[in-house]
Amino acid sequence: MSLVFLFLAGLFEIGWAIGLKYTDGFSKPLPTVLTVASMIVSLTLLGLALKALPVGTALLGIWLLGDPATAIRLACIALIVCGIMGLKLAA
Repeated sequence: MSLVFLFLAGLFEIGWAIGLKYTDGFSKPLPTVLTVASMIVSLTLLGLALKALPVGTALLGIWLLGDPATAIRLACIALIVCGIMGLKLAA
């Protein structure tokens, strides 16, 4: 169930990130209310997900929290970094 909460939190985070553009500096009431509501739902769902999921899933988790540095974990981190670099280069 935690992964469902995490997935939904991600969708609401995308919603509020996009919603920020439509608030026009928080001057438009309806987009502002929807954006703030999406922020609250996103953070609530993230909090629920983190009750069961490990927090340290990246390099800081390995370094600070003593999470195991397995090959699959390091490969996934490398894929994320490569994806971000690819998006930056494609822009």
